[in-house]
This record gives sequence, C-alpha cells and structure tokens, in this order.
Amino acid sequence: MTTDSSRIVNDVDTQFRQAVTAMTSPTHAAPSPRPTEPGVLLRLFEAQLGSRHLDFAGRWLQTQRRGFYTIGSSGHEGNAAVADALRPTDPALLHYRSGAFYLARASQVTGHQGLRDVLLGMAAAADEPMTGGRHKVFGHPDLNVLPQTSTIASHLPRAVGVAFATERAKKLGVPSAWPHDAITVCSFGDASANHSTALGAINAALHGSYQGLPVPLLLVCEDNGLGISGRSPRGWIAATYGARPGLSYFTADGTDLEETLAVAREAVAWVRTRRAPAFLHLRTVRLMGHAGSDVELAYRAVAEIQRDLRQDPVLATAKILVDAGILTPTEVLARYERTREHVMTIAEEVLARPQLALRADVVAPLRFGDQQEVAEEAGRAAGRERRRGMFGDTLPEDEGGLTLAQSINRALGDTLAARPEALVFGEDVGVKGGVYGVTRGLAKRAGGARVFDTLLDEQTILGLGLGTAVSGLLPIPEIQYLAYLHNAEDQLRGEGASLPFFSDRQYLNPMVVRIAGYAYQKGFGGHFHNDNSVAVLRDIPGIVIASPARPDDAAAMLRTCVAAARADGRLCVFLEPIALYHTRDLYEEGDGQWLSRYAAPDEWPKKHVPLGRARTYFDGEDLTIVSFGNGLRMSLRVARRLEHAGIHCRVVDLRWLSPLPVEDLRREAEATGRVLVVDETRKSGGVAESVMATLLDSDYRGLLSRVAGADTYIPLGDAAELVLVSEDEIWEAAMAIGRAPAVRDR
Repeated sequence: MTTDSSRIVNDVDTQFRQAVTAMTSPTHAAPSPRPTEPGVLLRLFEAQLGSRHLDFAGRWLQTQRRGFYTIGSSGHEGNAAVADALRPTDPALLHYRSGAFYLARASQVTGHQGLRDVLLGMAAAADEPMTGGRHKVFGHPDLNVLPQTSTIASHLPRAVGVAFATERAKKLGVPSAWPHDAITVCSFGDASANHSTALGAINAALHGSYQGLPVPLLLVCEDNGLGISGRSPRGWIAATYGARPGLSYFTADGTDLEETLAVAREAVAWVRTRRAPAFLHLRTVRLMGHAGSDVELAYRAVAEIQRDLRQDPVLATAKILVDAGILTPTEVLARYERTREHVMTIAEEVLARPQLALRADVVAPLRFGDQQEVAEEAGRAAGRERRRGMFGDTLPEDEGGLTLAQSINRALGDTLAARPEALVFGEDVGVKGGVYGVTRGLAKRAGGARVFDTLLDEQTILGLGLGTAVSGLLPIPEIQYLAYLHNAEDQLRGEGASLPFFSDRQYLNPMVVRIAGYAYQKGFGGHFHNDNSVAVLRDIPGIVIASPARPDDAAAMLRTCVAAARADGRLCVFLEPIALYHTRDLYEEGDGQWLSRYAAPDEWPKKHVPLGRARTYFDGEDLTIVSFGNGLRMSLRVARRLEHAGIHCRVVDLRWLSPLPVEDLRREAEATGRVLVVDETRKSGGVAESVMATLLDSDYRGLLSRVAGADTYIPLGDAAELVLVSEDEIWEAAMAIGRAPAVRDR
C-alpha cells in the first residue's frame, strides 16, 4: 500500500480493535429500544465485517499490482439492513458503496459466495461471475442485483422503468423477470441526488404515481455528506426530499443497525403495500476516503476524520451486540479476525486467477448472435388477431402504395399484434399519434396500456425503455427529434449498451428506439428539428443503427430490429428521415415512385433485410454512389441525370449505419473502381468517414470521393440550403470522379 493508504487503513482497523477491547460486557443486558432478533443481528454483523475487510483487501490487492478498484463501502455498512428488509427476488440497482448490502443479499440465497464474487471483481479475474473480468460491480443474476457502473445517478431512470414494468407486465398478463409483488430498490449517494438524472428519475416516479400508476420503487439515499471532496450542505437531503408531495420519506441513522433495520422494514412494507415510491434517507459517514488515491487531508480536518471514525457503523453494531449480551468483546474481536483471515485467504487465491487475455474475449458480449434466428423471428406475425384486433377489414398489404410514415405505422401495428409484451411510448405518440402521424391509431387499436404518452423528459423515456426491457417486456420508445436525444444519450451509452458488456450478456436490453431525425424539412424547425449529427450514436459499441429511406425497407428493417432485440437482446436505434415521411414521388410530381406496397406476412421471409446488408439500385459500371437517408433519394435523382450524360451509375443504400454493410460496400466499389459517398451528416464525424475508412481497410484501391454536410448547426429557412448537401453538389462531384480514369488493378 502507499503510505497514505496504509495509514488510513490502519487508523480504521486500529480504532475498531481498540474500541472493542475497551468495551465491557454488562452484568445485565440493557433492553434495546428497537429489539432485533439475535440471529438477524449476527447475520448482518457478518455482512458488515465482510464488507469492511473487503475494503482492506482491495487496498492490499492494489499493492500486489492485481487490484484495480479501491472505492470502498466503509462507513456505509448499515445498508446490510436494507438488504435484510427486502426479499432476494426484489430487483436491486446499487451504487458503489453497497458491499454490505451485496453480502447480506448473497447470504439470503443458498450457495452464493459473496466475498469471492467481489474479490474476483477487484482483481478483474476472468471467472468473476457477473462481468467476466471486465469491471468491478455489485451484481449477480441469481441475486437479482443488476450491475451498475460508476456513472453518477445514471441507473435511476432504469430503476423507475423496472418498477413500472413489474406492474405493467401484470396488467398486460405477460411474463416478467420479477414476482408480481416485487419492489425495486435503487441506492445512490447524497451528491448524486443533485444530478439532473436523479432529479428527473424521481420526478418521473412521482409523476406516474400522481396519476395513479403503480410505481413500487424504494429510493435509498446514503448520505455521508461528501461527493469526493465536495460537501453537501447540512440538512440538504432532508430539506429537499423530506416534504416532497407524493413521496413518502423515511430516515434513519445509517450507523445504527437496529434503527436502520426497523426503518427499512417500515419503508419496504409501505412500498410493497402501496405500490408507490418512497425515499429512505440513511445518514452515514465515509471512512477511508473516496478511493485509494484520495488524500482526505487535502480537504478535511483531522478532527472531522476522527469524529467519523468514532461513528463507525461496524463498531456501533459491535457495541449493540456486546450491550445486549449476545457477544463478548473477545468474541467480537475473534469474529473480526476470522473474517480478516477468510477474506485475505480468498484475496490471495484470486491473485492467481487469470484475467482476460484476448481481445476477442473482451468484446465477446458485444458480438452479434445467430442471424438465422433473427431472420426466423422477423417472420413472426399475428394470426386472426392481426385482422380482427389491429387492422380490421383492410390489411396493410391491401392498401396499395404506402409512404414511409404509413409503412412504419403498419409495421408497428403488426409488432403490437404479434407480441403482447411490446410497448410503444414517448412524447405525443398516444392520442395525437405522433407529431408526424407515425403512431396514429395505434393507441386506439392496441390500448392505452401498450401505446402511451410519457412526460417530456428523454432520460425518463430511455430509462423507462431500459427498465422494461431488462424486466422481460419489449419497449419501442420514441425520441421525438434527434436533437432531443443528446441530453439523454448516456442512457444508451452508459447504461443500455454497456449492460451486456458488464454482465457478460446475463442481462440484456431488448429495445428498439425510434428517432425522427436528419434535415431537409421545408419551412420548419432549424437545428432542433433538423439535426444531422449521428456521431454520438455511431461510436457506441454493440448497438444497431438502422437508417431506412424507402417505405418497404422501413417496414422490413423495423421487423429486423424487433427480431434482433427479441432473439439477440440487441439495443437498436431506428433513425427515421423526417423529410421523407410523407414523400410520394421520386423523379416527377405525381409519379408515386417513392411509395411502396406493404408485404404480406407470407412474404416477410423472402423480403427480410438482414443486419448489415445494403441495397443496390442499377448496375452501371462507371460510378458507385454510396448513400443513405435523404441522400438516397437525391442520389437516385442525380443518377438519372448522369445516365443522360453518359455516366452509368449504381447507387448503394447503406440502410445500416451499424453494423456497416462491409461486404456489399467492397463488392459495389470494386464493380466500378470509382466511389462517391453522399453523406447528409457533417463532414467531421460524419458517416462518410467510416465508409471511406472501411473501404481503405478492405484494401480498395480505386478512386474515392465524398460530399457531406458542413460542420455547423442547421439554420432556419433557406439558409439551410447553404450547409446541406444538394443535388447540384452531388452532380458536380459525380461528374468529376465519373469521368476520371478508374483504378481497378490491385
């Protein structure tokens, strides 16, 4: 250990041993104001002792260059009582000072070795049972503890979704991952309680409860008064949440195990009975600093640190046990040292455990699964319910040519008809049917329990999706505009996409997020309704990004995304080009060539669009134009003009921005030796960068050029045309490269 780390550990360790040694067993045990069964106290004391020695072991492992995580739980060990007040079937989303909670929960389930789980995580051992050595988390599927990383408060929106899903699954009569009377517990610190994500999640829980929706959620704020070095104002949590309308507030001294257990039991019973959110405020202390690298003396006085040492919750429990005559001081110290020895024995064992050694093993949870299974799942349709319950006498395939918006609407209807666990929700998607009418009529046909409006908070929308997804439902949330995603993008990056990685695919987020995006709306919106930046999505590992342009592709690709979510647990983003929602024509006004017939279910297998497969138009040998979204329509129009100029093109619609259609790109590029990428997103960080790099990586040696949007936000009115890709710009670039000598020799 470093000198500072060793000193801090020794202070905590020495203070405990000296204080217990100074205790005397009472002649007559004094009655406790909150008498707790001796067996319960001893069980929870074991969890507290285990958590304390895990913190010591974490610092020791670091000195062996095999410990990679030193954020400890010391001072918060009272949370063992919260675990005891709950059932092991209650889903738990815990913050990083939940060591005693985890050990107490593990002791409730036969055969689990909580100490070993945590130490394997500290050592990043490949056989750690939750993440497989990818991170140190508190989590295990058998314990119903969902793994959380360290992003501040990011797990709270999901927790709201899990609580909501428990009741919604029951209402719909579909299976859930949790018992029908389960409650969800979510813990966080006092500093995290100030984060906008926490504020939004708590507001969302109350917003639902206020309307009479069951939201059985126990929010546990463990308040040690510090966020690393930043201080919470004294009394802030109580002042903020103690009298919040609709939020039942419970508080306890988190260093007093008996008081914490009694109040936790009361809070749990309230939530389980009322099916409404409650706030449990535990007043704790923080011992041993924020983490191993934290030098507390830089911002805390010695007297303050010593005062917290005297409030050590493990020491307080020892005193309860001695005063009650359950253990003598000697017996307390014997248990303490036995736990130390046991933990250190396991710590020495995990030093020899192998870590992940191959890149393929690290990224394994992000790999795509069996695409044949996805194809089969994509062909799943409802039977009689499709006609009787969703579409009535006129089925979509009998309607004739449909627009992009209509095709998506019908595909959503088919999904709802075939999958009773599917939910469609977002801002204005219910009664209004969406700003652009894409969800029109779905709420009426599928019912308000399955198609509904949310409050205007994108973090809540995505968190609701993540929570319902991990609970066994199939959420299809909508983000109304791409520009609205950015305030909530961490719900996809930090929570959704990371869950398979940090759980070794033992927990998944089967979800399809619909986002109306891109530019080219006429006379409307500016940047906030014409956002063309997708870079924030493209670098998220493991997600699917679909970008349909044609109505027939949109319906088929939505079915593929739903199937990938259900069969492979995939988190999919479905980008819908707003400007093409109601487009009908391609070349001339009235030609109807942008409309498409909706495929009947018996045609779905033949028309299936696999992940990462492009679509090619024409078979020209002079130039390959690669595009997507609005760029596809412009490229097809330019290709017709080029034909008259003697340049014969093939136009490739990427359709998928992740995974990119690498094989199709390479084949179509080699067919002409000249490639023009038409990218309606921005030049920096745009899709063209990835396409061109992919071709170069695949050893393509032909000509390569691009046109892309300017690196700017999109202004209002006609000024937008100055920064967006235009047909004339595509024409000029195509003429330049189309007449240049091709390079085809390898």
